[in-house]
Amino acid sequence: MSRTDLQTLPERAVELLGGEPDDVTLRRYLHGLAGVDAVGLAQRAGDLGTRSIKTTSKAWALDKIIELIDLTTLEGADTPGKVRSLVAKALNPDASDPTCPRVAAVCVYGDMVPHAVEALGSAHGDPDEGGVSVAAVATAFPSGRASLAIKLADTAEAVAAGADEIDMVIDRGAFLAGRYGQVFDQIAQVKQACRRADGSSASLKVILETGELTTYDNIKRASWLAILAGGDFIKTSTGKVQPAATLPVTLLMLEVVRDWHRATGERIGVKPAGGIRTAKDAIKYLVTVAEIAGEEWLQPHLFRYGASSLLNDVLRQRQKLATGHYTGTDYVTID
Repeated sequence: MSRTDLQTLPERAVELLGGEPDDVTLRRYLHGLAGVDAVGLAQRAGDLGTRSIKTTSKAWALDKIIELIDLTTLEGADTPGKVRSLVAKALNPDASDPTCPRVAAVCVYGDMVPHAVEALGSAHGDPDEGGVSVAAVATAFPSGRASLAIKLADTAEAVAAGADEIDMVIDRGAFLAGRYGQVFDQIAQVKQACRRADGSSASLKVILETGELTTYDNIKRASWLAILAGGDFIKTSTGKVQPAATLPVTLLMLEVVRDWHRATGERIGVKPAGGIRTAKDAIKYLVTVAEIAGEEWLQPHLFRYGASSLLNDVLRQRQKLATGHYTGTDYVTID
């Protein structure tokens, strides 16, 4: 799902900003946002990270995590065979249990999109309706260091090949140098490149690479900028830079989408990616989403985990729970 009325996005930004989205107007708006209380943010994240989960909710939580995973392979050595194996895992995560849900999407490089689409076959579709999407990283992932023409061609090619979602990276150098208008324009143009010939549009996830933005205030500003420019999701990281996803950063981004929803009535997604490897950690994110944005965000078009190894641990915990061998001590506090 995406913000389909693309033509209204610049007008909405102009209305909210009180002027054209150039460096001066965007600086005034973004630097006028309330500063982030780093100590308070860490404390809120710490409190949410220690919340317990009822025994009766464990099975639901594990299945929900699986349903929200973007199963990912983003290596230079990726091959069509590796992508087909990834798709097989996405469609049938636990071969011993046909009740195990599918993941939301597979995330690959653009040149691997046709292989993912072919492997999915009739299962290729909207994860909110039981299908599995194909997400493609684009715009010179992971560095974002390329001309706009190349970024747009990269995006359009992936969409034409069948990508349902585009995970773009912002130009962190431009953002940190205060060239907000340039970053806004690139996101807006990539959003246009997500449009298909039939008028529909691939969903756009905007990767902030929060580990390179250095401060919470920068992360907050980049989140607002990405949404103003047309992003359907804001995403923490490429997974190639440390730190990647953290609970405080994700909490901050959830506060931004919550505040955007209160201001406009529109819901924007959040995707923490990189470094979430255990079911125990993933549940902390579920709790945080529900508490900060609301339980309605716990669906594929509004929240995703970007992960390559998380699924394996979730399946282990799920199997332990089903067979009765699970103790709970390595997973989550039990009420």
